[in-house]
Amino acid sequence: MFIYGYDYYLSYLIFVLPALLLAMYAQSKVTNTFNKYLRVSNNTGLTGAQIARLILDRNGLSNVIVEHTKGHLTDHYDPRKRVLRLSNDVYEGSSIAAMSVAAHEVGHALQHSERYMPLVIRNSIVPIVNLGSNLVWIFIILGFLIDNFFIELGIIIFLGIIIFHLITLPVEFNASRRALIQLENGISPIENLGPTKQVLSAAALTYVASALAAIGELARIIFMTRNRRD
Repeated sequence: MFIYGYDYYLSYLIFVLPALLLAMYAQSKVTNTFNKYLRVSNNTGLTGAQIARLILDRNGLSNVIVEHTKGHLTDHYDPRKRVLRLSNDVYEGSSIAAMSVAAHEVGHALQHSERYMPLVIRNSIVPIVNLGSNLVWIFIILGFLIDNFFIELGIIIFLGIIIFHLITLPVEFNASRRALIQLENGISPIENLGPTKQVLSAAALTYVASALAAIGELARIIFMTRNRRD
């Protein structure tokens, strides 16, 4: 069958493998950078949870709750419940890594409070993207087995997934910029800001890699579809 033929493996090598290698590098970089600055004090005497609370309160977001969550680098802001969840290393830690991640997640809460448009758009399409992610490969396989119509439908769904990844980039970059502004405003010693930028930049690279991986997958599908028609 074509899907297991030469074109399948060629398209994987051309369009997918480079993005996967970048994703592996990005994940390695964020892990190494986080672990490096997890051992360096932020010299504020504050834990990640306390820094998050401080930034939230001084921006009028006392209604946002800061909670502890399990896992490693599982930190996130839940806009539905208005809860900021920080992993153990961040919640209880007083390192540069903990400070950086906590401030970044608060950046998302600030975006939410101001109805930052890319965040609004991303949050509104999350249910559709989650459903599409579960269906897209079903349609692709049906297309190769039955009719090209299903492949075209799968491509449309995949475009929606790519749009989600592309919208995520300005959301994450903006949250990091907000984090730096808040930390510069009387929280962090100036010598910590360089390392903080390293932590945030390493994390941002993972989102770039995810977007490129999605684009690579779409390019592979289109490549295989054209060769199938030929």
